[in-house]
Amino acid sequence: MNKRVLVAGASGFTGALAAQIVHDHPSLDLVAATSRSDAGKRLSELYPRYRAPIELTELDLGNLPDVDAAIVAYPHGAAAPTDAALREAGILVVDLSADFRLRDMDTYRRWYGDHGAPDLFGTGVYGLTEIYREQLREAKLCATPGCYPTASVLALAPLAEQGLLSEVFVAAMQGTSGYGRASDDLVHFSNMTENAFPYKTEGHRHRPEIEQELVALGSPAPVTFVPHLLPLDQGELATCFATLSEPTSKEAVRDLYEQRYADEPFVHLLDGPPNLRAVRDTNECHVYVTVEERGRVIAFSAIDNIWKGASSQGVQNLNLMLGLEETGGLL
Repeated sequence: MNKRVLVAGASGFTGALAAQIVHDHPSLDLVAATSRSDAGKRLSELYPRYRAPIELTELDLGNLPDVDAAIVAYPHGAAAPTDAALREAGILVVDLSADFRLRDMDTYRRWYGDHGAPDLFGTGVYGLTEIYREQLREAKLCATPGCYPTASVLALAPLAEQGLLSEVFVAAMQGTSGYGRASDDLVHFSNMTENAFPYKTEGHRHRPEIEQELVALGSPAPVTFVPHLLPLDQGELATCFATLSEPTSKEAVRDLYEQRYADEPFVHLLDGPPNLRAVRDTNECHVYVTVEERGRVIAFSAIDNIWKGASSQGVQNLNLMLGLEETGGLL
Protein backbone atom coordinates (compact mmCIF):
# COMPACT_ATOMS: atom_id res chain seq x y z
CA MET A 1 0.00 0.00 0.00
CA ASN A 2 1.34 3.43 -0.94
CA LYS A 3 2.23 5.95 1.75
CA ARG A 4 0.00 9.02 1.93
CA VAL A 5 1.70 12.41 1.76
CA LEU A 6 0.69 16.04 2.29
CA VAL A 7 2.70 18.92 0.79
CA ALA A 8 2.22 22.18 2.70
CA GLY A 9 3.18 25.37 0.90
CA ALA A 10 2.75 23.92 -2.58
CA SER A 11 2.43 27.28 -4.34
CA GLY A 12 6.13 28.11 -3.96
CA PHE A 13 8.86 26.77 -6.24
CA THR A 14 10.05 24.01 -3.92
CA GLY A 15 6.60 23.04 -2.69
CA ALA A 16 5.17 22.77 -6.21
CA LEU A 17 8.09 20.62 -7.32
CA ALA A 18 7.80 18.43 -4.21
CA ALA A 19 4.10 17.90 -4.97
CA GLN A 20 4.91 16.85 -8.53
CA ILE A 21 7.64 14.42 -7.42
CA VAL A 22 5.31 12.88 -4.82
CA HIS A 23 2.52 12.60 -7.39
CA ASP A 24 4.82 10.75 -9.82
CA HIS A 25 6.36 8.52 -7.12
CA PRO A 26 5.47 4.83 -7.49
CA SER A 27 5.15 4.29 -3.71
CA LEU A 28 3.57 7.58 -2.59
CA ASP A 29 0.12 9.11 -2.97
CA LEU A 30 -0.26 12.89 -3.00
CA VAL A 31 -3.29 13.31 -0.74
CA ALA A 32 -3.27 17.10 -0.39
CA ALA A 33 -1.29 20.14 -1.51
CA THR A 34 -1.93 23.32 0.43
CA SER A 35 -1.56 27.05 -0.05
CA ARG A 36 -3.17 29.92 1.80
CA SER A 37 -2.72 32.52 -0.95
CA ASP A 38 -3.66 30.28 -3.89
CA ALA A 39 -6.28 27.98 -2.35
CA GLY A 40 -8.87 26.96 -4.91
CA LYS A 41 -6.44 27.00 -7.83
CA ARG A 42 -5.12 23.88 -9.48
CA LEU A 43 -1.39 23.33 -9.18
CA SER A 44 -1.14 23.15 -12.97
CA GLU A 45 -2.59 26.68 -13.21
CA LEU A 46 0.33 28.08 -11.23
CA TYR A 47 2.95 25.80 -12.78
CA PRO A 48 1.84 24.48 -16.18
CA ARG A 49 4.98 22.32 -16.43
CA TYR A 50 3.84 20.37 -13.34
CA ARG A 51 0.93 18.07 -14.11
CA ALA A 52 -0.15 16.94 -10.65
CA PRO A 53 -3.97 16.99 -11.00
CA ILE A 54 -4.73 18.45 -7.60
CA GLU A 55 -6.50 21.55 -6.32
CA LEU A 56 -4.69 23.60 -3.71
CA THR A 57 -6.48 23.85 -0.37
CA GLU A 58 -5.82 25.81 2.80
CA LEU A 59 -4.12 23.81 5.55
CA ASP A 60 -6.30 23.29 8.61
CA LEU A 61 -4.10 22.03 11.44
CA GLY A 62 -7.21 21.23 13.48
CA ASN A 63 -8.56 18.95 10.78
CA LEU A 64 -5.62 17.23 9.16
CA PRO A 65 -6.09 14.64 6.41
CA ASP A 66 -5.15 11.03 7.05
CA VAL A 67 -1.50 11.02 5.96
CA ASP A 68 1.70 9.21 6.88
CA ALA A 69 4.05 12.10 6.15
CA ALA A 70 4.20 15.77 5.22
CA ILE A 71 6.65 17.90 3.29
CA VAL A 72 6.56 21.46 4.63
CA ALA A 73 7.75 24.08 2.15
CA TYR A 74 7.16 27.21 4.24
CA PRO A 75 9.62 30.05 4.85
CA HIS A 76 11.69 29.95 8.03
CA GLY A 77 9.68 31.01 11.06
CA ALA A 78 6.38 29.89 9.56
CA ALA A 79 7.47 26.27 9.20
CA ALA A 80 8.30 25.48 12.83
CA PRO A 81 4.82 25.75 14.40
CA THR A 82 3.33 23.80 11.51
CA ASP A 83 5.97 21.11 11.94
CA ALA A 84 5.16 20.95 15.65
CA ALA A 85 1.43 20.50 15.00
CA LEU A 86 2.10 17.78 12.43
CA ARG A 87 4.44 15.94 14.76
CA GLU A 88 1.89 16.21 17.56
CA ALA A 89 -0.50 14.38 15.23
CA GLY A 90 2.08 11.61 14.71
CA ILE A 91 2.92 12.61 11.14
CA LEU A 92 6.49 12.30 9.84
CA VAL A 93 7.80 15.68 8.67
CA VAL A 94 10.31 16.71 6.04
CA ASP A 95 10.95 20.44 6.50
CA LEU A 96 12.42 22.37 3.56
CA SER A 97 12.95 25.55 5.60
CA ALA A 98 15.87 26.57 7.82
CA ASP A 99 13.98 26.16 11.09
CA PHE A 100 15.66 22.94 12.23
CA ARG A 101 18.94 22.89 10.31
CA LEU A 102 21.07 24.59 12.94
CA ARG A 103 21.84 22.89 16.25
CA ASP A 104 22.66 25.94 18.36
CA MET A 105 19.74 28.19 19.35
CA ASP A 106 21.86 31.32 19.73
CA THR A 107 23.20 30.84 16.23
CA TYR A 108 19.67 30.37 14.93
CA ARG A 109 18.47 33.56 16.63
CA ARG A 110 21.40 35.55 15.24
CA TRP A 111 20.58 34.64 11.65
CA TYR A 112 16.82 34.05 11.71
CA GLY A 113 15.30 35.57 14.87
CA ASP A 114 13.07 33.88 17.44
CA HIS A 115 12.22 30.23 16.85
CA GLY A 116 8.61 29.21 16.23
CA ALA A 117 8.78 25.89 18.12
CA PRO A 118 11.63 26.02 20.63
CA ASP A 119 10.56 22.77 22.35
CA LEU A 120 11.13 20.94 19.06
CA PHE A 121 14.45 22.63 18.32
CA GLY A 122 17.34 20.18 18.11
CA THR A 123 15.15 17.14 17.47
CA GLY A 124 15.44 17.07 13.68
CA VAL A 125 17.95 15.03 11.69
CA TYR A 126 19.96 17.08 9.22
CA GLY A 127 18.82 15.85 5.82
CA LEU A 128 22.05 15.61 3.87
CA THR A 129 21.39 12.01 2.95
CA GLU A 130 24.93 11.08 1.99
CA ILE A 131 26.14 12.01 5.49
CA TYR A 132 23.20 11.10 7.75
CA ARG A 133 21.63 8.14 5.93
CA GLU A 134 21.34 5.82 8.94
CA GLN A 135 19.97 8.50 11.27
CA LEU A 136 17.35 9.42 8.67
CA ARG A 137 15.99 5.88 8.66
CA GLU A 138 14.80 6.49 12.23
CA ALA A 139 13.97 10.21 11.91
CA LYS A 140 10.57 11.68 12.70
CA LEU A 141 11.57 15.21 11.66
CA CYS A 142 14.02 15.90 8.85
CA ALA A 143 15.66 19.29 8.35
CA THR A 144 16.47 19.40 4.65
CA PRO A 145 19.68 21.40 4.08
CA GLY A 146 19.93 24.67 2.26
CA CYS A 147 20.98 24.45 -1.38
CA TYR A 148 24.32 26.20 -0.84
CA PRO A 149 25.31 23.92 2.07
CA THR A 150 24.25 20.86 0.06
CA ALA A 151 26.61 21.71 -2.79
CA SER A 152 29.42 22.99 -0.56
CA VAL A 153 29.43 20.20 2.02
CA LEU A 154 29.25 17.44 -0.60
CA ALA A 155 32.20 19.09 -2.35
CA LEU A 156 34.25 19.11 0.87
CA ALA A 157 33.00 16.13 2.91
CA PRO A 158 35.72 13.61 1.94
CA LEU A 159 38.39 16.06 3.13
CA ALA A 160 36.45 17.12 6.24
CA GLU A 161 35.94 13.52 7.34
CA GLN A 162 39.72 13.03 7.37
CA GLY A 163 40.28 16.21 9.41
CA LEU A 164 42.21 17.76 6.53
CA LEU A 165 40.53 21.15 6.22
CA SER A 166 42.36 24.15 7.62
CA GLU A 167 40.57 27.03 5.90
CA VAL A 168 37.82 27.15 3.29
CA PHE A 169 36.69 29.75 0.76
CA VAL A 170 33.48 29.14 -1.21
CA ALA A 171 32.25 31.10 -4.20
CA ALA A 172 28.78 29.75 -5.01
CA MET A 173 26.59 30.72 -7.95
CA GLN A 174 22.85 30.14 -8.22
CA GLY A 175 19.86 30.73 -10.48
CA THR A 176 17.13 33.12 -9.44
CA SER A 177 14.69 30.40 -8.28
CA GLY A 178 16.80 30.31 -5.12
CA TYR A 179 15.36 33.72 -4.33
CA GLY A 180 11.82 32.34 -4.21
CA ARG A 181 8.60 33.18 -6.02
CA ALA A 182 8.11 36.64 -4.49
CA SER A 183 8.96 39.62 -6.69
CA ASP A 184 12.21 41.39 -5.88
CA ASP A 185 13.99 44.17 -7.77
CA LEU A 186 17.26 42.27 -7.40
CA VAL A 187 15.99 39.40 -9.56
CA HIS A 188 13.84 41.46 -11.93
CA PHE A 189 14.45 40.46 -15.55
CA SER A 190 15.94 43.84 -16.44
CA ASN A 191 18.53 43.43 -13.68
CA MET A 192 19.35 39.77 -14.27
CA THR A 193 19.45 39.37 -18.03
CA GLU A 194 23.05 39.19 -19.31
CA ASN A 195 24.22 39.95 -15.79
CA ALA A 196 25.65 38.29 -12.69
CA PHE A 197 26.67 39.63 -9.29
CA PRO A 198 27.56 38.67 -5.71
CA TYR A 199 25.21 39.45 -2.83
CA LYS A 200 25.24 39.29 0.99
CA THR A 201 29.01 39.50 0.77
CA GLU A 202 29.50 40.25 4.49
CA GLY A 203 27.56 37.24 5.70
CA HIS A 204 24.98 34.79 4.38
CA ARG A 205 22.69 32.60 6.51
CA HIS A 206 24.05 29.44 4.95
CA ARG A 207 27.60 30.02 6.15
CA PRO A 208 26.98 28.84 9.75
CA GLU A 209 25.21 25.79 8.33
CA ILE A 210 28.27 24.91 6.24
CA GLU A 211 30.61 25.47 9.20
CA GLN A 212 28.37 23.40 11.48
CA GLU A 213 28.51 20.41 9.14
CA LEU A 214 32.26 20.63 8.55
CA VAL A 215 32.77 20.62 12.32
CA ALA A 216 30.47 17.61 12.65
CA LEU A 217 32.50 15.79 10.01
CA GLY A 218 35.76 16.45 11.81
CA SER A 219 37.17 19.69 10.40
CA PRO A 220 36.39 22.85 12.42
CA ALA A 221 37.61 25.08 9.58
CA PRO A 222 36.63 28.74 9.24
CA VAL A 223 34.59 29.35 6.08
CA THR A 224 34.42 32.44 3.90
CA PHE A 225 31.27 32.17 1.79
CA VAL A 226 30.12 34.50 -0.98
CA PRO A 227 26.99 33.74 -3.04
CA HIS A 228 26.36 35.02 -6.56
CA LEU A 229 23.23 35.25 -8.71
CA LEU A 230 23.31 34.05 -12.31
CA PRO A 231 20.82 34.85 -15.11
CA LEU A 232 19.35 31.34 -14.88
CA ASP A 233 16.12 30.03 -13.41
CA GLN A 234 17.64 26.84 -11.92
CA GLY A 235 21.09 25.53 -11.12
CA GLU A 236 23.90 26.00 -8.63
CA LEU A 237 27.67 25.73 -8.82
CA ALA A 238 29.93 25.85 -5.76
CA THR A 239 33.66 26.41 -6.20
CA CYS A 240 35.44 25.57 -2.95
CA PHE A 241 39.06 26.50 -2.26
CA ALA A 242 40.48 24.53 0.65
CA THR A 243 43.79 24.97 2.46
CA LEU A 244 44.74 21.61 3.96
CA SER A 245 46.24 20.88 7.36
CA GLU A 246 48.90 18.68 5.74
CA PRO A 247 50.32 18.34 2.21
CA THR A 248 48.33 15.92 0.09
CA SER A 249 48.86 14.91 -3.53
CA LYS A 250 46.29 15.24 -6.28
CA GLU A 251 46.26 11.45 -6.63
CA ALA A 252 45.62 10.92 -2.91
CA VAL A 253 42.79 13.44 -2.92
CA ARG A 254 41.23 11.85 -5.98
CA ASP A 255 41.42 8.40 -4.37
CA LEU A 256 39.77 9.77 -1.24
CA TYR A 257 36.82 11.11 -3.24
CA GLU A 258 36.51 7.94 -5.33
CA GLN A 259 36.29 5.80 -2.20
CA ARG A 260 33.86 8.12 -0.45
CA TYR A 261 31.37 8.43 -3.29
CA ALA A 262 31.75 5.07 -5.01
CA ASP A 263 28.42 3.72 -3.76
CA GLU A 264 26.39 6.93 -3.72
CA PRO A 265 23.48 6.77 -6.18
CA PHE A 266 23.26 10.53 -6.74
CA VAL A 267 26.81 11.87 -6.28
CA HIS A 268 28.96 11.45 -9.36
CA LEU A 269 32.69 12.15 -9.40
CA LEU A 270 33.73 13.65 -12.73
CA ASP A 271 37.05 13.79 -14.59
CA GLY A 272 36.63 17.51 -15.27
CA PRO A 273 34.70 20.54 -14.01
CA PRO A 274 30.90 20.13 -13.84
CA ASN A 275 28.27 22.20 -15.63
CA LEU A 276 24.75 23.13 -14.61
CA ARG A 277 22.87 21.87 -17.64
CA ALA A 278 23.94 18.31 -16.87
CA VAL A 279 22.20 18.30 -13.47
CA ARG A 280 19.06 20.25 -14.35
CA ASP A 281 15.84 18.61 -13.15
CA THR A 282 17.74 15.82 -11.38
CA ASN A 283 18.63 14.81 -7.83
CA GLU A 284 22.28 14.47 -8.85
CA CYS A 285 25.35 16.23 -7.51
CA HIS A 286 28.37 16.34 -9.85
CA VAL A 287 31.74 16.77 -8.14
CA TYR A 288 35.22 17.41 -9.50
CA VAL A 289 38.30 17.84 -7.31
CA THR A 290 41.86 18.83 -8.11
CA VAL A 291 44.97 20.24 -6.42
CA GLU A 292 46.60 23.36 -7.85
CA GLU A 293 50.37 23.81 -7.97
CA ARG A 294 50.64 25.51 -4.54
CA GLY A 295 48.86 22.61 -2.86
CA ARG A 296 45.43 24.16 -2.39
CA VAL A 297 42.50 21.86 -3.17
CA ILE A 298 39.78 23.14 -5.49
CA ALA A 299 36.53 21.19 -5.31
CA PHE A 300 33.61 21.93 -7.62
CA SER A 301 30.03 20.84 -7.04
CA ALA A 302 26.99 21.29 -9.30
CA ILE A 303 23.36 20.67 -8.37
CA ASP A 304 19.90 21.83 -9.36
CA ASN A 305 19.10 24.16 -6.48
CA ILE A 306 15.38 23.34 -6.28
CA TRP A 307 15.90 19.61 -6.86
CA LYS A 308 18.91 18.26 -4.96
CA GLY A 309 19.09 21.61 -3.16
CA ALA A 310 15.54 21.29 -1.84
CA SER A 311 12.57 19.24 -3.10
CA SER A 312 14.05 16.04 -4.51
CA GLN A 313 16.53 15.80 -1.64
CA GLY A 314 13.53 16.10 0.68
CA VAL A 315 11.91 13.15 -1.09
CA GLN A 316 15.20 11.22 -0.95
CA ASN A 317 15.09 11.67 2.82
CA LEU A 318 11.39 10.86 3.01
CA ASN A 319 12.03 7.58 1.22
CA LEU A 320 14.40 6.54 4.00
CA MET A 321 12.06 7.73 6.75
CA LEU A 322 9.22 5.64 5.29
CA GLY A 323 11.38 2.53 4.77
CA LEU A 324 11.28 2.83 0.96
CA GLU A 325 14.08 2.53 -1.58
CA GLU A 326 16.19 5.67 -1.28
CA THR A 327 16.11 6.24 -5.03
CA GLY A 328 12.34 5.77 -5.35
CA GLY A 329 10.70 8.36 -7.61
CA LEU A 330 14.04 10.07 -8.30
CA LEU A 331 15.68 8.09 -11.10
